[in-house]
Amino acid sequence: MRAFTQLLLLADGRFPSGGHAHSSGLEAAVARGRVRDLGGLRAFLRGRLRTGGLVAAAFAAAACARPEAIEELDEELDARTPSPALRLAARRQGRSLCRAAQVVWPGEHVTRAARARVCQPIALGVAAGAAGLTPDEAALLAAYHAISGPASAAVRLLGLDPYHVHALLAELGDECDEVAREAATHARGPAADLPAASAPLLDVSAEDHAAWEVRLFAS
Repeated sequence: MRAFTQLLLLADGRFPSGGHAHSSGLEAAVARGRVRDLGGLRAFLRGRLRTGGLVAAAFAAAACARPEAIEELDEELDARTPSPALRLAARRQGRSLCRAAQVVWPGEHVTRAARARVCQPIALGVAAGAAGLTPDEAALLAAYHAISGPASAAVRLLGLDPYHVHALLAELGDECDEVAREAATHARGPAADLPAASAPLLDVSAEDHAAWEVRLFAS
């Protein structure tokens, strides 16, 4: 039961990892008219889950399974993130997560991850391992974060009913589980063989968003 509590802690949007400051590309999509309503949000979340969400989940699972390989995993994740703005956002979130994990689940691997300034999915996997979770659970956390973050941002950006937004998250639950299972199958394989699903429009949007003088979210 203790491990389940740790899972809930890491999944909780109130965990002090800085995720609330990021829309994961949704702010730019809303501003450019690509997401206007609940239906548009559904399409955005599904696309993000199957691309960046799959990659993040696979790397989180791998970092949980092999925390001694975080530097190699971090390099491979960088190679799959062509946008400098997205790499910077991922490192900032990783740093925040490591700071929290050093207090909540202190240990050798968490300290190494903090010193290496790893990206958020790597930090999440290391934190999950330190909390006693499995690679499968780390993958599920990363897949869930891929959709829960922008879903929360949608309430502010579009003024959507939070009940309907959470109903949408529940609707996507089976798909989230499926992506997490697929990601976890790569956990112990070579880092170079981890998924490299891409979302070019998110990369372009991240660079667009980073140039704005005024914005609600950091990414």
